[in-house]
Amino acid sequence: MFVDEAKITVRAGRGGDGICSFRREMFVPRGGPDGGDGGHGGNMVLTASHRLTTLLDLRYQKHYEAEDGRPGGGSNCTGRTGKDTLITLPVGTVVYDDATGEMLADLVTEGEPAVIAHGGRGGRGNSNFATSTNRTPTRCTLGTAGEERTLRLELKLLADVGLVGLPNAGKSTLIAAISSARPKIADYPFTTLTPNLGVVRWGSDRSFVVADIPGLIEGAHEGKGLGFQFLRHIERTAFLLHLIDVSEWAPDEPIPSLTVMRQELAAYDDTLKDRQFAVVATKIDISGACDRLTQLQDYCTRHKYRCFPVSSATRAGLDELIAFVGQRVDTLRIAQCETKL
Repeated sequence: MFVDEAKITVRAGRGGDGICSFRREMFVPRGGPDGGDGGHGGNMVLTASHRLTTLLDLRYQKHYEAEDGRPGGGSNCTGRTGKDTLITLPVGTVVYDDATGEMLADLVTEGEPAVIAHGGRGGRGNSNFATSTNRTPTRCTLGTAGEERTLRLELKLLADVGLVGLPNAGKSTLIAAISSARPKIADYPFTTLTPNLGVVRWGSDRSFVVADIPGLIEGAHEGKGLGFQFLRHIERTAFLLHLIDVSEWAPDEPIPSLTVMRQELAAYDDTLKDRQFAVVATKIDISGACDRLTQLQDYCTRHKYRCFPVSSATRAGLDELIAFVGQRVDTLRIAQCETKL
């Protein structure tokens, strides 16, 4: 089961108490205070792994606690620090504080750790309070409580290219044709109920990752169809492909279909309308596609959009599309690296 949202509660460990103690050794008169400090509480740490692809496990375990620190001991012995608790999440998970809405972490790198709740500090033993005027202090302090938070987790898949289209536009068929992904394919709307990822090889040793997003319909921003439930997964993509069914069996005309998609993306996130994209005319092998394809190509030419007619069944036009997208993704990766520098 694909789960891309979860809510959990985490509590860091409490600090151990400091103690009040005095030396009681033979031949050591007036030994003085020797109460040790308490150990610090353990932290709650999140990390990312490519081995996980869903937040399903967090649906069943919602409460996590780190180990408390141990109290101090005599002879100035400090209590043991509590062990950290490590929670492994899929790469691409964004962590929010559910109470404030603040983003606490964005785990986009394998093995990247993030301390999400700090453990409490250990209390101070009475040996810390000895002075020249108070040589037998009986004061010690308690450990402090660890941080406790309710976290809202959102998984945003990491992909270079996002496939966007109306239901039955051919997204799943295309990703199956250009990669090793095997999504469910059928002749009814909303076949794809969860996002799918596929790695596309091109050139001699290069590749890019494609995300197949469940179909959009007009009014998705109002909750129609699957709404915007999965559009978060294309927020990280650098390039978009708008798939338009130009066959005679398509329920919608090509140009209105493209307009609806652009409007729905802008309604979800205004920055998506400025994301680089190309138009892919699908199912050109089906009879009656010629006139609809011509309409779409003329429209794209007027608006200076790149348009690629393809057939996933016969593989017509796929090599040209893959080469174009691969080159564009490489260019965007270089630009992104230069921006970080």
